Amino acid sequence: MGEKFDSSLARGIANITRRALGPYQTAIVRIGFAFVWLTFMLRELPYRHELYGPDSPWGHDLAVRLLNDNHAFTVLLWTDNRAFFEFVYLAGIAVCFALLLGWRTRLMTVLFMVVVLSLQNRSVFMGDGGDNVVHLMALYLVLSRCSQVWSLDARRARRNAERGVPATRDPVGVLLWALCGAVLAAAQLTGFATTLALFDENGPVLSFWIFPGLGWGGIFWGLWLIYGGWWAVRRFAPGEPRLVGEMVANIIHNAGLLVIMVQVCIIYSAAGWYKIQGSRWQDGTAVHYPLNLDYFTPWPDLTERLGNVGMLVMLLTYGTVFVQVAFPFALLNRKAKNILLFLMIGEHVGIAVLLGLPFFSLAMIAMDSVFLPTVFLIWMGHQAGRAGSPVLRLFRRRSKGPEPDTPVTGSAPAPATASAPGAARPDEPRIPAQASPDDSAAGQRTPGTSGGPGGEPDDRRPAWADRG
Repeated sequence: MGEKFDSSLARGIANITRRALGPYQTAIVRIGFAFVWLTFMLRELPYRHELYGPDSPWGHDLAVRLLNDNHAFTVLLWTDNRAFFEFVYLAGIAVCFALLLGWRTRLMTVLFMVVVLSLQNRSVFMGDGGDNVVHLMALYLVLSRCSQVWSLDARRARRNAERGVPATRDPVGVLLWALCGAVLAAAQLTGFATTLALFDENGPVLSFWIFPGLGWGGIFWGLWLIYGGWWAVRRFAPGEPRLVGEMVANIIHNAGLLVIMVQVCIIYSAAGWYKIQGSRWQDGTAVHYPLNLDYFTPWPDLTERLGNVGMLVMLLTYGTVFVQVAFPFALLNRKAKNILLFLMIGEHVGIAVLLGLPFFSLAMIAMDSVFLPTVFLIWMGHQAGRAGSPVLRLFRRRSKGPEPDTPVTGSAPAPATASAPGAARPDEPRIPAQASPDDSAAGQRTPGTSGGPGGEPDDRRPAWADRG
C-alpha cells in the first residue's frame, strides 16, 4: 500500500510539474472571453461616453471617491481628458482582437486585464453577472499558458522550430517588453498615474502607484521583471535554471486552471443552493416571471406563449436548480459531467435568445468550456479548420500572385541554390521539435510554451527536460 501510494504521488507531482495541463481548454477559454469582451466593446461603441467616459452619469468625482474606499484599479481615472479615454477604449478593442488571435498572448493577457478592470471599475453600476465572470477570468488568464494551441504564437513557434530559429531570437518581444517598462516608468515617475487618482476631504492622498508603495504598481512591475527574467534564463542559462523555470511555470498554469474550475463550481453551487431557498423556485413557477417582464422580452409573443405553458415552466424551473446543484458532484463521473454540461450550455443559449442577454450567456458558456472534453475540442478545431481552409487558400493565392508559366518538358533543371545556414539538406533527416503531451486519453501532443517577453511559446524543449 505504501509503495503504490508513493508511486501514485510521484506520478501526480510529475504530471503537474512537467507539462501544462488542459492546453485546449485554456485556449478555448481565452478565445471565448476575448470574443465576449470584443463584441461587447464594439456593441457599446456608440454609447461609450455615456457608459464609461466623461459623459457618464457616474461622474468622475463620484468614481474617485469610491476608488478611495475600495482601491480598485482603473486607468480611466488618471485624467478626465476625452482624448485619453478614446485612446484607452480603442486600444482595448485592439487588445481583445490580439488576444482572440493569440498574438503575443503573455503580454495581451495582462493588457486584457487592464482593459477589463479599467472599464468595469470606472462605472461599477453598469455591469451584471456576466461582467463579474469576465472580471474574474481576466485575472486568471494572466496565470495561464493559454497560447499552446490555436494561436499565432504557437504557429510562430512551430515555424521557427522548422527553420531552426532559436526561440529566444525574438526582437519584437524584446521591443514590446522594453516599451512596457518605459510606459510603466513614465506613468509613475511623471505622476500621471496618480493624477486625480485618490482624494479625501483635504485633497490628494498617497497613491499606491507612488514609490515606495506597492499595490497595483508592484504587481505590474513584478510581471514585467518576471517576463524579462524568464527570457534571460532561456537565453543565457539553458540548463538547470531553465528546467526549474519550466516547472514553476507549469505549476502556476495548472494552479490557475484549477482555480478556474473551482470558480465555476462555486458559481453554480451558490446559485443553485440560493434558488432552493426561494419560494418561487420551490413551487416551480420562478421561470414564469422573467419570461413576462417587458425588459427581458425581445420576442414578446414567443415568451408569452412559453410562459403560459405550466408544465414547461415547472420543468425549466426544477431542471435549472437540479443542474446547478448537481454539476459539481457530476465532475466525479465523465459521462454525467458531459450531459449536465450540455444542458447548461443549452440553458444559456435559451437565456440569450428568450431573455435578450447575449453577453451574459456568452460569458457563462466561455466559462463552462473549461470542462469540455479534449476530444471534442480537437474535433471542433478540425472542423473549424476545414471550414476556413477555402478562405485561407484564396488569401494565399492572391498574396502570391499569378503562378509562373510551366517549364517546357525536357528543359535543363534549375541550378541548385546554396542552403541557408542551419537548414536541413534533402539527404539529411529532419529532427522534429519536442512537444509536450496533451491531457487527453487519446495521447494527443501539443507544443508547450515558455514565451519570451512578448509571449512566444517555446516548443524546442531540450531532451533532458523530459527525463524522469
